[in-house]
Amino acid sequence: MGHTDVTDRYQSLARTPFGRLLVKNLRLPDPPRLERWTPGAPVVDGTVVLGGAAGGRLADPVQRQLKGLNVATVGALDAAATTDERAAAKALVFDATGISDVAGLASLREFFTPLMRRLAPNPRALVVGTPPERAGAPAAAVAQRALEGFTRSLAKELRAGGTAQLLYVAPGAEESLTSTLAFLLSPRSAYVSGQVVRVGDIDGDGAIAPYDRHLPLTGRAVLVTGAARGIGASMARVLHRDGAAIVGLDVPALASDLQALTRELGGDSLPLDVTAPDTPQRIARHLTEAHGGVDVVVHNAGITRDKRLANMQPDRWDAVLGVNLAAPLRITEHLLTAGTIRSGGAVVGVASIAGIAGNNGQTNYATSKAGVIGLVEALAPLAAERGVTVNAVAPGFIETQMTASMPLLVREVGRRMNSLAQGGLPVDVAEAVGWYAAAGSSAVTGNVVRVCGQSLLGA
Repeated sequence: MGHTDVTDRYQSLARTPFGRLLVKNLRLPDPPRLERWTPGAPVVDGTVVLGGAAGGRLADPVQRQLKGLNVATVGALDAAATTDERAAAKALVFDATGISDVAGLASLREFFTPLMRRLAPNPRALVVGTPPERAGAPAAAVAQRALEGFTRSLAKELRAGGTAQLLYVAPGAEESLTSTLAFLLSPRSAYVSGQVVRVGDIDGDGAIAPYDRHLPLTGRAVLVTGAARGIGASMARVLHRDGAAIVGLDVPALASDLQALTRELGGDSLPLDVTAPDTPQRIARHLTEAHGGVDVVVHNAGITRDKRLANMQPDRWDAVLGVNLAAPLRITEHLLTAGTIRSGGAVVGVASIAGIAGNNGQTNYATSKAGVIGLVEALAPLAAERGVTVNAVAPGFIETQMTASMPLLVREVGRRMNSLAQGGLPVDVAEAVGWYAAAGSSAVTGNVVRVCGQSLLGA
């Protein structure tokens, strides 16, 4: 699911006996074989080693929520003391909320160093901390901000498909971590690494919807724009796999492809141009009549019209900004104002590392994708008043028919210039969207998470 027929021939060669010899002797990039989640699989296929600095507030809540996901945990001392080579850790989780000054940062080294050579393939590392602005004294805020540099560097040191993330948890959100732990510690996050994720305060009584690790989207109606092909189709399939009812939207020219997909998924289709003046109203009317509203809106529709700025014509600029940015903003604002998005719902945008790092010949595209990040920042606080989250994914190099048409050298650079030395798959973007879309992620808002294998671009 989510795979394309695009072949990474270098990666295939590197896994042959001859290729492994070349990679080793010439010190070439060595793409690991990434594990990806399959239905029925455990959240973590192995043991999680859990530790923390003295005085931390998250070790116990994390342990309880992992237990609820059927994930086994052991303490750092037990893990370091065992002589059983089969007891390699699948994940390392460290509660850094007790670190209140620079000296306390040494506890990171004390926890991770003895365990770094005792990791299973495709390991996960997770540091959990307090948002620096909520840490209190300046020394504590400085120490908590320092966790970002540690975690990004740790992600680059892990081998065999390993990833590392930093999770900032606001005071009061300690029991709101289940969906995020299930994503960051599982193969669902195979191509997400070196990211900073924030889990915030919960309004009202602080209740979080239960998280079903097998079908986290059960009962949720989801609109996916740009759903007919590529990453959008993969999103629709993954979200349906996780229990959602799918409404697919794409341009009328792709109506046959769109209808074939939605028939496959038992959903319904909307052949519409997202830039048409009446599209927000037509979407709201359909969602209200067919589903009584909507729980999740995924703004995946996007186009490119690449030219260097010296040759950029107005029609190329306007088309990209219209589809990629103006339409998601207009549609979201209308659906929120009309109350079409139910409380507990989610809006997910699709940004890009081009919007973070820029890209030669893509001033229009990078502008639009940076604007999607702005959409998250601007609308997340407003949508929170209605009980709706707003987040975005920012894909890096993803193996699609579009990237397959790139010049060979450009394509190879895109694939190798990340910590995992390979391109991602459409399913990797879809899994991140599924995490945002789950009812159990209602404390996750205002985030832009890169799905890029920790690309060096914009790092």
